[in-house]
Amino acid sequence: MDKSINSIDDESWVQRKKILLILAHPDDPDFFCGAKIAQWCEQGHEVHYFILTKGQRGFPDREAERSVVETTRMREQMDAARVLGVASVKFSHFLDGDLIPDLALREEIIREIRKQKPQIIVTSDPLNLFPADNRINHPDHRAAGQAVVDAVFPAAGNPMYDVQDQDGKRLESHQVQELWLSLTSQPNTIFDMTSFFERKLEAVFCHRSQIHGGKEQLREHLRSRCEIDPKTGECHYLEKFKRIILQV
Repeated sequence: MDKSINSIDDESWVQRKKILLILAHPDDPDFFCGAKIAQWCEQGHEVHYFILTKGQRGFPDREAERSVVETTRMREQMDAARVLGVASVKFSHFLDGDLIPDLALREEIIREIRKQKPQIIVTSDPLNLFPADNRINHPDHRAAGQAVVDAVFPAAGNPMYDVQDQDGKRLESHQVQELWLSLTSQPNTIFDMTSFFERKLEAVFCHRSQIHGGKEQLREHLRSRCEIDPKTGECHYLEKFKRIILQV
């Protein structure tokens, strides 16, 4: 196996961390990095989700009312988060498919960062336009990633950026320690998450509205992403990130 694949405890964190995932849609955290989330929770880190949309356009029934879609997708995400051990899930008001990395989205993210005060933020890589030769990355994924990157630096940690909460109270600046980009085509940190594969499968399977077929079909689909160790011939399930350490 490639030497860049890390052991499961090598984040070099000596203290419990608060980790905030900021992603576009319900199901993004679990599909992108559910195994790593499960491990973080098991290790005692405090993990929270901030989902920027309610997945309003990702639904198999085109006749369904938006309120039904939102309720279904939000419930699925809450169920999946419980499977992994996530501490909280919060949804923003933006419309699925309409995310753009403008000042309104950036300010919403800055506000959440300053409220939650996480040491670690996880989002999606805004530069990943083509995840594979037969796929185009969802524009919401890229928009979410770009807005998070722009919120983390310089705005969230700069006291000269004046951001208020819903009651008009000024929120104090907060410096994030690390930014992790999931769904990346240029990873610098790779984890063998084989031992948490089944937990991820359970979480992803909670998103029934997004899955065609049963659990075995989903298992085979996820297992198709495993990589073979050329030395042993064993199959390993990997989750990959671009990790940016902003401060120690």
